[in-house]
Amino acid sequence: MIKIDLITGFLGAGKTTFIKKYASYLMKQGKKIGILENDFGAINVDMLLLQDLEGDNCTLEMIAGGCDADCHRRRFKTKLIAMAMEGYDRVIVEPSGIYDVDEFFDTLYEEPLDRFYEPGNVIALVDAGLEEDLSKEAKYLLASEVADAGCVLFSKCDEVSQEQLKATLSYLNQAMEQVHCKRRFTLDQILCKNWEDLEEADYKRLLNCEYRMEDYEKMHLEQGKVFDSLYYLNFSMDPDQLKTAVENMFRDPSCGKIFRIKGYIKKGENGWLELNATSREFSLKPAPKGQEVLIVIGENLSKEAAALYLGRKPDV
Repeated sequence: MIKIDLITGFLGAGKTTFIKKYASYLMKQGKKIGILENDFGAINVDMLLLQDLEGDNCTLEMIAGGCDADCHRRRFKTKLIAMAMEGYDRVIVEPSGIYDVDEFFDTLYEEPLDRFYEPGNVIALVDAGLEEDLSKEAKYLLASEVADAGCVLFSKCDEVSQEQLKATLSYLNQAMEQVHCKRRFTLDQILCKNWEDLEEADYKRLLNCEYRMEDYEKMHLEQGKVFDSLYYLNFSMDPDQLKTAVENMFRDPSCGKIFRIKGYIKKGENGWLELNATSREFSLKPAPKGQEVLIVIGENLSKEAAALYLGRKPDV
């Protein structure tokens, strides 16, 4: 049977960056892998971010967005059936930032997937400098993503102090308490180090972490009601102007609570710049390929306020 891993985590925690490292390690071990981008969005920028992994031992797949939750689940199942015929040693699923982990397990236990796959690892990523003013819905999302994780991995550990690490851990346990989950975390249970310094022992720990089945109080989060995304096709802007606009959008509460802004803009005739921004960092770096698109992800987003900074209304 094919092992299938779920890499989950709150918006902006670094799922795609981690998958690059995790998938590269697996390929160095001679494994043939498939990566499935399982997103509700109509445009999947993360698919582009992973493009340099593609080759004989790695294939990228995605589920098209633009449908309701039931339709999305059917597409997820259909895609996994097709991928089961490709001879993968392992499949890695990167879900939407708003994802019910129970859906992952429920799908795998359905026929005929229960004959093709077995759950492997659930790895949950948490920003070590996590903001501590999350809404009740966002805090629930954070808790639900780590509750069943075999391993919780802090990202950006080198950017925060030991006191901040302890504060993030405390906040994570508060989130677990909010959903009435009995599970609690200590720093020694969390893999917390610079990802550039991950060693063989760390990857073996991740590859053998498996998963937990914890009980917690569920909250229904409907895509597009609390959490939402705005996307802009054929987007172009001067890099300096884009940096100013993005930083101002994060600071302006009238835009809503923005967690992440990502996308690509053209550089000259044939070049591309990859944008990845959170409230704490702004990155605009060269990329081999791209698509003129910008995506804003957050809570209670205002199209009108965003338009003041970006110069246009989002595409629908």
